Amino acid sequence: MHELYMERALREAEQAFREDEVPVGAVIVHDGRIVGSAHNQREQLRDPTAHAEMIAITQAGEALGSWRLERCTMYVTLEPCPMCSGAILLARIPTLVYGATDPKAGAVDSLFRLLNDPRLNHQVQVVRHVLGDRCGEILTRFFQQKRQLGKK
Repeated sequence: MHELYMERALREAEQAFREDEVPVGAVIVHDGRIVGSAHNQREQLRDPTAHAEMIAITQAGEALGSWRLERCTMYVTLEPCPMCSGAILLARIPTLVYGATDPKAGAVDSLFRLLNDPRLNHQVQVVRHVLGDRCGEILTRFFQQKRQLGKK
């Protein structure tokens, strides 16, 4: 089941790639229904907070009529950063499933472990590396393309 929703998040990441955004996609599921689905839009919106996770959380809150996203699962193609991890905690999302690790900004496992910090009032169950190779590949392809264009 996790792979099915991660496929949907990958479709969002592909859309970001086509829009020349860093290709990260996120999907939020509540009781088997997608209530939020987004991709990075920082360049389009000129907003440093327009990460896929943040937009999907806003959509899910609207769809459910509450900022408390209990009984939801977030699927995201890249390990969330500190900002997005903080939003996941504040939204009370109980489960996070991610694809690729982010050694430069990851706040779930790589640099920090925000989602399981016992000092906080909420912890998140984490499922790691679902379709991780594919999630990492799209990022690699995007940044290779950027470097090649920069050399021309």
